Parts: sequence; structure tokens; C-alpha cells
Amino acid sequence: MPLLNFASSSGIGALGFSPSSFLVQLITFGLAYLVLRRWAFGPIIKVLRERRETIDKGVSLGEQLEKEKVELDNKVEEMLIKSRAQADKIITEAESSAKQIIKDAESVARDKADRIVDETKARIDQETIQAKAKLEKDLVGLISLVTEEVIEEKVDKDSDKRLISRILSERAKV
Repeated sequence: MPLLNFASSSGIGALGFSPSSFLVQLITFGLAYLVLRRWAFGPIIKVLRERRETIDKGVSLGEQLEKEKVELDNKVEEMLIKSRAQADKIITEAESSAKQIIKDAESVARDKADRIVDETKARIDQETIQAKAKLEKDLVGLISLVTEEVIEEKVDKDSDKRLISRILSERAKV
């Protein structure tokens, strides 16, 4: 009796197992494997490797681009900070310059106003001196007329001027 009786209706034979079919299927599988390995698995594995490499390159490129983006963002932020600082500095300098210009303008205006006041005072003083001289001359003439009327005689101009000057000097002292 054989060790394994596959043709029997009990045991493995009951499952429909046939050693000859198994052997044919095994040989067919081996041949299919060798054919696939020779002509299909190589190109498929090559395509899969290329895809894997492409994916890896894409991932590394993505990571590199992300790093570059972060670096660029940092640079942009630094540039913005520097730009803000420069803008603040320019604004501060402009405000300072404007204040200095205003101070200078005020100083020039003050100097001009002082000069105008001084010129006006000088003109007033000169006009006052001229008015006093004219008044004195008119007064001397009037006093001369009055004196003539009072004394009823004509006094020469030199003695008349001396008399009037003496009287005016005495009055100015009082």
C-alpha cells in the first residue's frame, strides 16, 4: 500500500488534489515566473525604481524648496525690518530737518523784525530831531517877533539868537 493514496476519496483526494495536475501547475508557474522575471519583472522593477527615484527627488526637492522658502521668508523679514528702520530714520531726520528749518526761519524773521524796528526807531529819532529843529527854528522866529513887539525895537539876529538860546537852555534845565 502506498504511503499516500491521492486517488482515494478520503483525505487529500477528497479535496480534489491530483499530483499530476500539481506538477503541471508547478512547472507552468516556474516557466511563467522565469518568463516574467526575464522580460517583465526587470522593466517593471526598473520603472518602479525610476518612479521611486523621481518621488525621492521630488520629496527632497520639496524639502529643499521648503528650506529655501523659509530662508527667503527670513531674508524678506530681515529686509522689512531694515526697511522699517531706515524709513523711521528718514522720518526722524526729516522731522529734525523740518524743525531746524522752522527754527532758522523764525530766527531770520526775528532778525528781520528787529532790523525793521531798529530802522523805524532810527527814522522816528531822525524825524523827531528834524521836527525839533524845525520847531526850534519856528519858535525862534516867533519869539523874535514877540520880543520885537514887547520891546518895540528891532534886535539884530545874532543878539536875538543868543537871548533865545539862553532862555531855552534855562527852560530845558527846569
